[in-house]
Amino acid sequence: MITAMNTETKVPINSDADIVVARQKARELAVHLGFSPTDSTLIATAISELARNIVLYAKHGEIIVIAVQNASRHGIAVVARDNGPGIPNIEQVMQGGYSTSRSLGLGLPGVKRLMDQFEIVSTLGEGTTVTVRKWRDAERSYVLPAVS
Repeated sequence: MITAMNTETKVPINSDADIVVARQKARELAVHLGFSPTDSTLIATAISELARNIVLYAKHGEIIVIAVQNASRHGIAVVARDNGPGIPNIEQVMQGGYSTSRSLGLGLPGVKRLMDQFEIVSTLGEGTTVTVRKWRDAERSYVLPAVS
């Protein structure tokens, strides 16, 4: 069972500038939860891809970043939600190399590889919700260097 903790941040996504804000909020939470710098970067990269899809395909949406806990693990859940056109063929979109925007087509499959859990729900004409989670390794403890 995954429990949401009291830390949740919603970032409206309407432009490229909002992508930067969403990345920043996720990095702040990741550092607060003790994620490594590498994992913090992976989370921020996943958010970039998800938010970019919102701007490109739906024009408007939101990114929600939530601190979550599952048994003894702590993590971050990211929910990317929009009311855009929806995805006609999720299976096709999840194949590496497929793109409707003439890009490399690494967006959603890349996000799935970067994160520990990936769920997507899309309804034509109603929108898409992608939920991803990254769990902090309980075996590791990270200490950030002091800032001089």
